[in-house]
Amino acid sequence: MNIKETLFALSSADGVGNLREASDLAYDLLKEYCKTEKSDTLTVIGYLKGESDYTLMLDAHIDQIAMIVTDIDDNGFLTVAKSGGIDIRALPSRRVTVHGKEKVAAVFCATPPHLSSGEKEYTDIADIKLDTALGAKAKEIISIGDYVTFSADPCELLGTRVSGRSFDDRAAVACLIEVAKRLKDKKLPLNVAFVLSDGEELGMRGIRPAAFKVDPNEAIAIDVSFGDGIGISEDECGKLGEGGMIGISPALDRKISQKLIKTAKDNNIPYQTEVMGERTGTNADMIAVSRQGVRTCTLSIPLRNMHTEVETLDIKDLDSVCELLCAYILSGGAMND
Repeated sequence: MNIKETLFALSSADGVGNLREASDLAYDLLKEYCKTEKSDTLTVIGYLKGESDYTLMLDAHIDQIAMIVTDIDDNGFLTVAKSGGIDIRALPSRRVTVHGKEKVAAVFCATPPHLSSGEKEYTDIADIKLDTALGAKAKEIISIGDYVTFSADPCELLGTRVSGRSFDDRAAVACLIEVAKRLKDKKLPLNVAFVLSDGEELGMRGIRPAAFKVDPNEAIAIDVSFGDGIGISEDECGKLGEGGMIGISPALDRKISQKLIKTAKDNNIPYQTEVMGERTGTNADMIAVSRQGVRTCTLSIPLRNMHTEVETLDIKDLDSVCELLCAYILSGGAMND
C-alpha cells in the first residue's frame, strides 16, 4: 500500500479502549518491515536495529477520540459521555457506530429548523441524544459502557487533499509505517523504535510505560497540529501542503529542532516551524520526563477540522514528514549533537 492507502485503511478502523481494530491493523502492517510486538493495551512497538547502542524513539498515537454510553432509555435513545476532546458543536445530525454486542448504526438527534429558533447552543454532550431506532430492543444489544465512534469514511478531495475521521493521529501512524518500510533494508547508524501508543486522547497515559520500556536516548513525537483554515490566525497554524511542522519550545530539545531544520534544508525537504511558548500538548511532554529524562522534539502534520469526522490534510505533508524522518535517521539523528 502507498501512504494514502495506509492512512485510509487506518482511518476506517476503530481504536479506543478495548476496540483493537486499528491497533491490530497497524501491527500487521508494521511487522512486515521490522520486529514488532503488541501489548495488553492498544500500544504497538516495532524495532529496527542499528550499528550503535543509541536509540531514537518515534512516537505516534494509535487511539482516537470517541464516546461512551452512559444511559439507555426505554425508547432506544442513548446518552453518551466524551472519551477525549469531542467537539460538541459538530455532533447534531452526525452518523455514528455504537459498539455493542454487534455494531449498531445511530445518529445524533437534531431539532428541525422549522421548530428551532436557531439560538440553542449545546454545552453538555448529555443533552444531545443518540437515536438507534431500536426502541426497547436497544437494551438487549447495547450496554452501559459501550463505545461510540464516528462513522464517516475517508475520501479524496481535489489534488492531494484528503478528508476523514481519526487522521489525528492515524496520519502519523501511517508515516511511521512508511518510514519503517523505506528503512528496512538500510544500514542504520542508530536503533529506531516505532511506538504506536495508546491513550494520548485520554491524558497521554499510553506513552509513559512505552517510553519507560524503550528507554530511548532521544525521541520525536509525530502528531497533528492546527492547519490553516477559516477563522484561524496564521500565527496559530501551519499551512497545508508546505511540509511538516518542526517544534520549537522551551519544553523541547533545541539541538534536535535545529538538526531537523538543517536536515530538511540540506535535503530540500519542505518544512515549517511550530513555535510554542510552553508545553506542547503532545506525548512529547510525557516522553521528556521519562526515567532520567529524554531529549525530545515534535514533528507535526498540519490538519484542518481537528477532532471532527472531516479532518483534512495534504498527502504531500505526509511524504515530507517521511522524507525528513528517513534523512534524519540516516544522518545519525542527534547522536553527535
